[in-house]
Amino acid sequence: MAVIIPRSDPPSRIHPEPSQTLEEIDHFDRLPDSILLLVFNKIGDVKALGRCCVVSRRFYSLIPQVENVVVRVDCVISDDDSSSLSSIKSRSAGSGSFSSIFRLVVGGIVKPLQALGQFLGTKRSSCGSGSSSSSSSSLSISGGDEDGGEIEQGGVTHHSPTQVLKNFEEIRYLRIELPSGELGIDDGVLLKWRAEFGSTLDNCVILGASSVIQPNPLRISQGVDTTIVEASSSDDNGSIPESFYTNGGLKLRVVWTISSLIAASARHYLLQPIIAEHKTLKSLVLTDSDGQGVLCMNRDQLEELRVKPLAASSASKRTLVPALNMRLWYAPTLELPDGTVLKGATLVAIRPSESKKEVSDISWVSSAFEEPYETAAKMLVKRRTYCLEMNSF
Repeated sequence: MAVIIPRSDPPSRIHPEPSQTLEEIDHFDRLPDSILLLVFNKIGDVKALGRCCVVSRRFYSLIPQVENVVVRVDCVISDDDSSSLSSIKSRSAGSGSFSSIFRLVVGGIVKPLQALGQFLGTKRSSCGSGSSSSSSSSLSISGGDEDGGEIEQGGVTHHSPTQVLKNFEEIRYLRIELPSGELGIDDGVLLKWRAEFGSTLDNCVILGASSVIQPNPLRISQGVDTTIVEASSSDDNGSIPESFYTNGGLKLRVVWTISSLIAASARHYLLQPIIAEHKTLKSLVLTDSDGQGVLCMNRDQLEELRVKPLAASSASKRTLVPALNMRLWYAPTLELPDGTVLKGATLVAIRPSESKKEVSDISWVSSAFEEPYETAAKMLVKRRTYCLEMNSF
């Protein structure tokens, strides 16, 4: 008698294999390029974007289309060349009392500015000792063979911002952040500046104080009125005291002004190759992690520089500063609403002498800084105004 054995279904019919496991699905493939570009623009940081490049071919093809880019400079490459320093010293020799001021200014900032020029440019050098606390090789977004702007140190390749940005095709908003400000100032001294440039200086605002007394924490915890109040004193009518001229106060403010203008014009000069190469730029900001100085250029100013080349200083690698009209406000003591006290608070608003903009318009001055220094500027412009002039340098 025949025995019939029931035939079982093949395993594939009982347990069919899925066409693709959940782990194998790349959800980014479901997103359109426009959404990915929104994500990349939110990231902004050029190092993070460089890492994204190696994730996939799709990411690699999209990164050059990012419009919002932030470059944080790791270190500034030192240079022993002191030709610029010698040139400026020779020109300032025999200029009377201002020669000592120039020596003070030049000695403190020319060296860092030379180093900054090396890093933003394409000259090769060796990095100073202790200047590479972290690897900068991730700044590169492509594996190109060109070595322009690359510096070898201890097996690590450092790329200049010019080289890093070379492969971005559609940058519209660029922010470059230096590791520190160029101006060496004593502890407790406040010095901030903000400048706008086209092909030359458009305007500059400088805020300084000989010392800053921080507010009492107890007062902050109790809450204070944040309305703007006038600095008051029984004998303070807004005039600069006579001692300001005799104890070196005026000379110190001149040093602050000249050094800030030199730092701003040096930054502007060094941005030329980036501006020339990236014609889609609408906004460019070059600042530093200390918040000491900010150079800004909007779309019209960027276009002006492309059409009208800048005039370079014969003394050093920086843009020539034109003849200037300046307005100065001073307060021996300025107490801000949050309790911060600025000793020897000084605000200087600068525009070229040939500027067609209304001289009496100072609305742009008070908005140059973030709080609490925006409030300080608003308080200072209500005091007596002193007008000064400065020749081109």
